[in-house]
Amino acid sequence: MNRRLFGAALSALLAALGAQSAHAEYPDHAITIVVPFAAGGPTDKVARDFAEALRKPLGNQAIVIENVGGAGGTLGATKVSKAAPDGYTLLLHHIGMATSPALYRNLAYKTLDDFEYLGLINEVPMTLIGRSTLPATNYAELAKWLSANKGKINLANAGLGSASHLCGLLFQQSLKEDMTTVPYKGTAPAMTDLLGGQVDIMCDQTTNTTSQIESGKVKAFAVTTPARLPGALLSKLPTLDEAGLKGFNVTIWHGLYAPKGTPKAVVDKLNAALKTALKDPEFHKREEALGAVVVTDNRTNAADHKKWVEAEINKWGPAIKAAGQYAD
Repeated sequence: MNRRLFGAALSALLAALGAQSAHAEYPDHAITIVVPFAAGGPTDKVARDFAEALRKPLGNQAIVIENVGGAGGTLGATKVSKAAPDGYTLLLHHIGMATSPALYRNLAYKTLDDFEYLGLINEVPMTLIGRSTLPATNYAELAKWLSANKGKINLANAGLGSASHLCGLLFQQSLKEDMTTVPYKGTAPAMTDLLGGQVDIMCDQTTNTTSQIESGKVKAFAVTTPARLPGALLSKLPTLDEAGLKGFNVTIWHGLYAPKGTPKAVVDKLNAALKTALKDPEFHKREEALGAVVVTDNRTNAADHKKWVEAEINKWGPAIKAAGQYAD
């Protein structure tokens, strides 16, 4: 082999080895997790706690949280769907990943086609609560009061596509009763008016309601999970299923996603890191403090996570379309 051919072969070999090395070294710089909601909210809190647990199995690489709020989480999701598929831009999203296809007629991405699914992280139960001045003291009394006051009940939510909007929507459909829906620009103003008695009831995440229930500032009537929740306070509340709304089950879950086309080796590494992060004792402690449950079943697998989201799309799509509650 002449010197020129030898040099070319050596260069090709070094380039191949360099590419393999670079690929094996992922991640070699900071990863950005896009949260499609404003800083300070429950999804942002989950993301920051999870990022701390996730960076450890990724060689303690820095993970940056970027809040890209707006349009019910679709702006942030759109940004990630169009990002470079290299594993350095990820999306942490909640149930809105499954409800947006029905809520938004002009969605800029395809939920099941434009992302690599990395795994489910947690589930957050919800509680049905009311203003402190309501005459009802338990769910049975609340049901009678709702029936006796048809057309007069104000049901608050934190805006289109929010957890409280979705739960309230399903609650109305299960009761087969229409209430006056009062949307707010976020959970905080909705809760403020509930505390002030301007609205009657709301269904929202334990992350937002537990402290208000503990302080006695609101009345709690039921939880939205199939089984009662643990803890001295919430365990006293019946499930809506046992209260008569058979099959009622609403939890707000969070999952992790990468842009479509991210290399399989990177997806596998991120999935393995996710599973390790979900075993982190400190992360479990922080989630328990929020009233959230860390996922430990097969939905932490990429394929099973995607199947779960598809099932959620099929669950929520008909309910949303039947209500005619969607945005352009």
